[in-house]
Amino acid sequence: MPTNYIKGRGAQKNVANRFFELSHTLDNDFLDYCHKENEAPTNNKTQFQEVFPKSIVNKVKSPDVGMTYSLNPYQGCEHGCIYCYARNSHEYWGYSAGLDFEQKILVKKNAAKLLENKINSKSWKATPIVLSGNTDCYQLIEKKLNLTRSCLQVFLNYKHPVAIITKNALITRDLDILKALAKDNLIRVNISVTSLNEETRRLLEPRTASIKLRLKTIKTLTEANIPVNVMMAPIIPGINSHEILPLVKKVSEVGATSVGYTLVRLNGAIADIFSDWIKKTMPNKAEKVLHQIADCHNGSLHNSQYGQRMRGNGVFAKQIADLFKIAQNKYLSNKEIKPLNNNLFEQFKTGQYKLF
Repeated sequence: MPTNYIKGRGAQKNVANRFFELSHTLDNDFLDYCHKENEAPTNNKTQFQEVFPKSIVNKVKSPDVGMTYSLNPYQGCEHGCIYCYARNSHEYWGYSAGLDFEQKILVKKNAAKLLENKINSKSWKATPIVLSGNTDCYQLIEKKLNLTRSCLQVFLNYKHPVAIITKNALITRDLDILKALAKDNLIRVNISVTSLNEETRRLLEPRTASIKLRLKTIKTLTEANIPVNVMMAPIIPGINSHEILPLVKKVSEVGATSVGYTLVRLNGAIADIFSDWIKKTMPNKAEKVLHQIADCHNGSLHNSQYGQRMRGNGVFAKQIADLFKIAQNKYLSNKEIKPLNNNLFEQFKTGQYKLF
């Protein structure tokens, strides 16, 4: 590992914000100074800032992400996953998609109240809302702030369907609410498992739950009759693409009901951040991995075309798709997840639920 590698972080630098002509360079200059002087940087701590949005439920316009509405109690994510597509969204808040994304976390303490206001509006019709479509709703600070738990309590109070995307074992803290939601088919959990190799996990996702804990979480949830879909997201050629069969087999054994995947894409600032990271963490295979990613996206690291951006195209992408289909048929052919229940909320809203 190079001497200028920042342990415990995914991104190794800040990149310029594309929306601003001027950008701050103090953080990188300071880190460079510390590395040259062989000193530990002191500004590597996470900072939290409260923001006050007027709304919290977001309409998802992208047709290929499998959700209609999302809710994000946090913006930015301390997990530091190097490949995360949400990094680009941090630029809209005036920050860098690099280190800022994992060091400067925006906190929406009024999330539960805003959610309640939204689903109480006259125009709202029950449809699953996903926690979180952008950054992990169970990242580290949630243990202290309980914003996600408060939102789940609102969903339970109103009998409203909700789905969760996370890679943190902290979700089991809220098992009481999740069980209550599951009784009425109001909850679906998506656990991200990118690799079965702990060293790979530490490099790709430095501040996430270990693989052992994630597998235990899947088992705990399924034993509580909470349906779990596992996302192998993303598949990165040359890093975890060889794990498709063993990973699907393992998550099936611990109770996953279904498995999905996305192929890595390095849009916007992520291409620079990822390229810098892999040259520092995997110098011997960096060029090969970057070339294979490009082979899946018409020769570019960037792909924004709906329908292709998360599946890729070309020979290598087809091999991944075929192998994943084989894995699903082999290990998950007898399992299914039912659509979430939208009816109870409508009954609750009209006052009919109390009759049952």
